[in-house]
Amino acid sequence: MKLSDFFVTGEPAIYAAEVGMALGAAAVIFSLTYFKKWKWLWKEWLTTVDHKKIGIMYIIVAVLMLFRGGVDALMMRTQLALPNQHLLDANHYDGIFTTHGVVMILFMAMPFLFGLINVAVPLQIGARDVAFPLLNAFSFWAMVAGMCLFNISFIIGGSPTAGWTNYFPLAGPEFTKGVGNNYYAMGLQLSGIGTLATAVNFIVTILKMRAPGMTLMKMPMFVWSTLITFIIVLFAFPVLTVALAEVTFDRTFGAHFFTMGSGGSPMLWANLFWIWGHPEVYIVLLPSLGIYSEIIATFSGKRLFGYGLQVFAMAGIAFFSYFTWVHHFFTMGNTAVVNSFFSISTMIIAIPTGVKLFNEIFTLHKGKIRTTTPMLWSLAFIPTFLIGGVTGVMLSMAAADYQYHNSYFLIAHFHYTLIPAVAYACFAGLHYWYPKMFGYMLNEKLGKITFWLWMVGFNLCFLPQFFVGLDGMARRMYTYEAGLGWTGWNFASTVGAYIMGIGFLVLAWNIVYSIKHGVRDTTGDPWDGRTLEWATPTPVPEYNFAKQPVVSTLDAFAEYKENGTPIYRDEEYKPIHMPNNSAMPFFSAVSMGLAGFGLVWSWWWLAILGGLMMLGCLAWRSFDPDKGHYISVEEIIRTENTRAGGVKR
Repeated sequence: MKLSDFFVTGEPAIYAAEVGMALGAAAVIFSLTYFKKWKWLWKEWLTTVDHKKIGIMYIIVAVLMLFRGGVDALMMRTQLALPNQHLLDANHYDGIFTTHGVVMILFMAMPFLFGLINVAVPLQIGARDVAFPLLNAFSFWAMVAGMCLFNISFIIGGSPTAGWTNYFPLAGPEFTKGVGNNYYAMGLQLSGIGTLATAVNFIVTILKMRAPGMTLMKMPMFVWSTLITFIIVLFAFPVLTVALAEVTFDRTFGAHFFTMGSGGSPMLWANLFWIWGHPEVYIVLLPSLGIYSEIIATFSGKRLFGYGLQVFAMAGIAFFSYFTWVHHFFTMGNTAVVNSFFSISTMIIAIPTGVKLFNEIFTLHKGKIRTTTPMLWSLAFIPTFLIGGVTGVMLSMAAADYQYHNSYFLIAHFHYTLIPAVAYACFAGLHYWYPKMFGYMLNEKLGKITFWLWMVGFNLCFLPQFFVGLDGMARRMYTYEAGLGWTGWNFASTVGAYIMGIGFLVLAWNIVYSIKHGVRDTTGDPWDGRTLEWATPTPVPEYNFAKQPVVSTLDAFAEYKENGTPIYRDEEYKPIHMPNNSAMPFFSAVSMGLAGFGLVWSWWWLAILGGLMMLGCLAWRSFDPDKGHYISVEEIIRTENTRAGGVKR
């Protein structure tokens, strides 16, 4: 193999990225060495099983991927700002829009939400840990292995270029040579394994580790949204796992599940992908709705309106999400009966979604509203998401979809649903739980500047795309001719994208600025919260709760503050059992990454080596005598006395 066949060459942007990555890696290595932090990094982070630290690492990965996916978006918008641009050629443009979609959904949105879930959910249910701490660490590192494998494709071998949906026959070996789409299959496969493991872990945690008295109908709404989300994951992700395995067999071993030869069916991939893909929309939507519910209730100073109805609405969304997947390919030759069924089911799912929105609006009614940064993101979600919802109902009409499909109208629609529903929620949740993660607040002024830049930039970017789509511009076009009437809309859209990019830079500066200047949380409850995570001291100790919380009502912490209802048993401190850190999850992910890289390139020796290393890690886990450790009463007392805030026990 020639070196030029292995490394991507000939693109100045790729060379710049390679130099940037090399300089960034050198800076990190130098800093860790200069400040003698290698041991700290290994002991405190790379081998941790603490759900709070794992949550923070998820969020760090998500922010990095938001930067990577955002750069992809800016490159696309720059290419399309004016007619007949040649900043990117067709193949490079295809690679960028493919990686942009995958990165933003699977390596930004999901890790960001999983990070917030890891930080908040065990605290909200009064648990000292998750059910399977080691599996939780493995889940994170499996996601990192898939993310790294997918991201190195743009400098080693070439990016996948068949779109984030990876449609066949384009994605098959007949039409897409090289290893780019192999990276797609293996990267998503490894990440999906981590997602499935996370789902099992948190379902067990929520069902079996709630505080005494916390019945299902006394759980915080974010916990409910997490539980329902992971039930969807259990049914959706195995479909993706099987489909990606079949892609690997097609591309690597010459099978014909989806290829045109020997009876393969490209439509089989479309069905399998969207049987996973449409529930995936709700896998990222439902936790976001839970975040908004928590924030709106907190900053309205009142209990969430229609709590029970909201629970049933989320369950209804989860149920109907499995009966809408064909609306993604109305134009691919289905019968009128099939299109009609999925058109109606798509309209029906708008009903429980609307219930959620109206209940959050009613929560605001007569509330003592505080317009903090988390609240601004939550309030902006409602009208912005409504535009995405209404245009979604338009697209649900099969006959009309023949006109809208594959146009920029569709791109505008799904960005008007996913960005306000998910990205806004991630930013809101980050600001809301940041003091619980780090012990200090993000700067409110900078947070509001970020918010307004994103609000203006987002609407300027995507609102014109509805009109240029109705005017005939198709998605995936990498250039267009002058005189079509599209230039003004595209230029405005590009300006909006750059305003959003500036907003991201302000967010990044806020994180750096607040390390030194952020207001320190001395109460454990800086927002006057309503749920149990705000009853803990800051920073939250390893064991979360020194004494077992008890719950007698919804919003137990708010009830305690208002009426003095006890939230801890009146008992002496007892030693607390906690798991030990372990390197096994990290090395398991390294093994999976090596095996995946070997399969991508058909280097069987490397694939076999990685597989044997994975078996070794399983044996390591099976015969590991580690029983964890106990935190003594003396250490608990010392820790509690050094923490700020929290309910005195």
